[in-house]
Amino acid sequence: MTEHAVVVENVGKTFDAGVIALEDVSLAIAPGEFVSLIGPSGCGKSTLLRIIADLDRPTSGAVSVFGLTARQARIEQKYGIAFQQAGLLDWRTVQSNVGLPLELHKVPKRERTERVRELLDLVGLSDFAEKFPSQLSGGMQQRVAIARALARTPGLLLMDEPFGALDEMTREKMQNDLLRIAEESSAAVVFVTHSIPEAVYLSDRVVVMSARPGRIVDTLTIDRSERNGDSRESAEFFSSITAVRDTLHGRTVRSVELS
Repeated sequence: MTEHAVVVENVGKTFDAGVIALEDVSLAIAPGEFVSLIGPSGCGKSTLLRIIADLDRPTSGAVSVFGLTARQARIEQKYGIAFQQAGLLDWRTVQSNVGLPLELHKVPKRERTERVRELLDLVGLSDFAEKFPSQLSGGMQQRVAIARALARTPGLLLMDEPFGALDEMTREKMQNDLLRIAEESSAAVVFVTHSIPEAVYLSDRVVVMSARPGRIVDTLTIDRSERNGDSRESAEFFSSITAVRDTLHGRTVRSVELS
């Protein structure tokens, strides 16, 4: 049996003052699978992502990443992470930003240079290697952040609303770019979003969460076998959006497939 990329077992999280963010959340994600987390604001989506990343600790339950504890997976850099803000260093060039994780791990310069070249080609920014973040558009900055997250060739990419601040046209382009990058890198992706169409378009599975305390209400399976920009106009796409929306509003639906 193939080892899971992520296993979340009965995770709960209670913050100070007794605020319950998550309650009895269980989820398993396969290698190479794209899973989106969606739910009302404050339902614990980002908290769950941070727990998987070992940026926060659960109050109860356990998380494993490729068979390791979340802490050990973080130490061994089994995952890359990207947030809504690209978080680039303004004084470093694009190639220097992408290569930073390799530099910190003392990867030899020649190997580092080759890996950065591969990553910039992957995200379509080879011609911008010597530019600085201030010279890039928002979408290009996010591509740099994704390339940096992939620098250590992780098997898992954790993304917290990475396209939330982008205009609609740029967002759609970035969605297509991310699908290509995820396929070419073979990384599993856990993707937090508030956008139902985005979740449906990108995902193999959409995990719908309840209002706080966050629980998994349902998981909807999406068929990505023929995914392309035109599928955003298909009847199946809109049917899947409706299914996710119905689940968010508490109307029971069966798992759906987007052809």
